[in-house]
Amino acid sequence: MDRIWAPWRMAYLSGEEKPRREGCIFCWKPLEGEDEANLILERREHCFTLMNLYPYSNSHLMVVPYRHTADFTSLSAGELLDCQQGIVRVIQVLKDSVDPQGFNVGMNMGQAGGAGIAAHLHWHVVPRWNGDTNFMPVTGGTKVISESIQEGYQRLKAAWHGKDRDEG
Repeated sequence: MDRIWAPWRMAYLSGEEKPRREGCIFCWKPLEGEDEANLILERREHCFTLMNLYPYSNSHLMVVPYRHTADFTSLSAGELLDCQQGIVRVIQVLKDSVDPQGFNVGMNMGQAGGAGIAAHLHWHVVPRWNGDTNFMPVTGGTKVISESIQEGYQRLKAAWHGKDRDEG
């Protein structure tokens, strides 16, 4: 029998997760200066990239503007360009480090649009592989993530910093 092991999710599943901090997670995480603890992989002029703590697949990343806004139309041209260049960089690093066969790239805006954190815009970049949907999500309502968050962070961090940066 194969075992599914995702120990970092137990605190979430059991409801014993550490108390949530007040305010917007996308505002306070970059201010703490603890990039590894906060799973931040890159800081750019107008945005940052971090791993999703509750990923849809291995190496699920997010690109987040620093400015707190839920209004996509309020982003400046500079913010939009920097975020899009950040997404390009994420895709390049993921191609080099985990060799996905495809990607889902997108943003859920507003609670009705499916945003888990509706008050602060963010893009999801989800690497995909042929056959990565199996019986677990279909029949068991469970997704299997085969790599720990910290292992993924270390692998991606090495890939990020081991390659010449293209600031665009």
